Amino acid sequence: MSAVNPTRFRVGFRTSIIVLFVGIVLFVGLALVYLAFSRVTLITRSAASSFMDSVAELAADRVNGQLKTVRDSLDILQGLTSVQSAAIQDNPRLHIVLASMLRNNKQLYNLYMGYDNGTFLEMDFIDRGGEAARDRLAAPHDATFRLLIIAKSGNDGLTSTITFLSDALVPVGQRPGPTDYDPRSRPWFRDAFSPNPNLLTEPYLFFATGEIGYTVRMPIAEGVKGVVAGDILLSEAETMLRKQQLGKSGLAFLFDDAGRVLVHPDMSQFISHAGGGRLSELPRLGDIDKAGVSSAIDAWKRTGVAQQFFQDSDGRVYAAAFRPIEMSGSANLRLGLFAPIEEFYAKIESERRALFLAAIGLVLAVLPIAFGLGSMLSRSLRALACETDAIQRFQFTETAKWHSPIREIDDLSRSVFTMRTLAQTFSHFVPKLLVQQLVETGSAMKLGGARREVTVLFTDVENFTGMTEHRDPTDVMTFTSRYFAAMSEAIMAHNGIVDKFIGDAVMGIWNAPVQDDNHVQDACAAVLACIEANARLNAEFEREGWPAYRTRFGLHVGDAVVGNIGSPDRMSYTALGATVNLAARLEALNKNYGTSVLVSSEIKQRTEAFYLFRHVDVVKPKGFAAEVSIYELLEGRRSRDND
Repeated sequence: MSAVNPTRFRVGFRTSIIVLFVGIVLFVGLALVYLAFSRVTLITRSAASSFMDSVAELAADRVNGQLKTVRDSLDILQGLTSVQSAAIQDNPRLHIVLASMLRNNKQLYNLYMGYDNGTFLEMDFIDRGGEAARDRLAAPHDATFRLLIIAKSGNDGLTSTITFLSDALVPVGQRPGPTDYDPRSRPWFRDAFSPNPNLLTEPYLFFATGEIGYTVRMPIAEGVKGVVAGDILLSEAETMLRKQQLGKSGLAFLFDDAGRVLVHPDMSQFISHAGGGRLSELPRLGDIDKAGVSSAIDAWKRTGVAQQFFQDSDGRVYAAAFRPIEMSGSANLRLGLFAPIEEFYAKIESERRALFLAAIGLVLAVLPIAFGLGSMLSRSLRALACETDAIQRFQFTETAKWHSPIREIDDLSRSVFTMRTLAQTFSHFVPKLLVQQLVETGSAMKLGGARREVTVLFTDVENFTGMTEHRDPTDVMTFTSRYFAAMSEAIMAHNGIVDKFIGDAVMGIWNAPVQDDNHVQDACAAVLACIEANARLNAEFEREGWPAYRTRFGLHVGDAVVGNIGSPDRMSYTALGATVNLAARLEALNKNYGTSVLVSSEIKQRTEAFYLFRHVDVVKPKGFAAEVSIYELLEGRRSRDND
């Protein structure tokens, strides 16, 4: 008989109808949803882009405005005659001007001026540094301003005095100032005379407060060479940017063209103090970028488009906008602002989800209609298929021939009815099992086998004949069948097959016909499982008044011939050879030693890492020329370790 081609992929008629209907609905529905989604996405992104651009412009204007206000104040200061001439001692009018500027510039902590001859004047607005600054300065409780003056004294020396002033600029305390402070060594002074100096310094450690901040500085255009400056504490800059944040996850920050972050809402967490009033290296965009805004910045630099969209590692979509800070001059500061779209367009996003759910609802509503139509059309075909399956299993029924208004189905019904009659007649002449095997495998069943390594088990019930010969035959069959079921379940649960039942004995095989790389270990586990199952079953037997079945086991591994044996019209899958015979001999030897499980040395060598064995003897089984070491299988090592 020639081989049958492998069965191709098939789909049921009812399934085809349902899939066709659902496919059409899905195609139309999801196409509409896709178009709506695309449109909504476009509108959402356009609105987000415009909104972010407006906020970024407003924030940049605010930053520019604050810097411009400070710059204008410094411009006024450097134009004063007393400042240009370094007449900073005993100058109440200058103090009034400084105090007024500090009151009107809330972002400023102080204003000061330093000169090339080392003289220096600084006025601090104490409360803007917080309680920590007041404590550090040891300021009286009624002091509002701190005035530090380092001025010339006799013999070209310098004197340093700190005066604490009330809100009305009345002195409330005085003490000597620092003698080691030289304005010329500070970053705000030293770099102010370099080519193209920046209006805004990099962050550094303020001498007076010990806090980190930025300085806005301006060289004095005329008179004594010097610099006027004002400090913005980092905490103030952070607060300023926090006010520009959008939603819970939005963020605004300042960075430069070198990728350094100069102002950030959490800047104080990213930078640390270093010696000499300096800071460690400024954080880079990559150090603080958790969402992926760096890619948007790169796209902005590459394309010049200030509005960008990007995704974080979780797929969350962000809108971003960037603006230059014009007042930063050659420092090239840039303001970046980004926020997740969903936090500002949650309603639109929910409408998108509602639209998607509506499309799914439409599909689900059509499903019952498609299912009913498919069922109606396929009922006759399903009945014919079931009839064909029954014929294949040689289960013949007396069902009448199906009729259908569809001509093709009616013709098929007539053909199936004819086939059933022929197969029923044919089964009287050819064995059903052979025909079933031919149908199921698609190839002819042949006698013969192949050599392969197998593990073989034989069991036997001790004194079975003596226990059952005077019992009711029906009870013997019932209880013995329960026993066989328990043994079979244990064997098959550990990848073995029950080859046959021989009276009250069971023959089991591992590694055939399906390959099992752990067949020896599985066989040992199956034997122990059989013993446990036998014990449970015997407890039930005793409660029911039936004698216990004490089982003996023989186990061996080796090569055997496995395959189909028998006659051309009746075959059986089994194993033959010395391996099978030795397993049977080991089972019988249990009688001589009073043991329950005897295994060969091959079993012991292959599984001694997993199971405990006891050496029993060296014997020469009947029919074997060589001596064989036999062992008793005791238990698994894991159970012993747990004990």
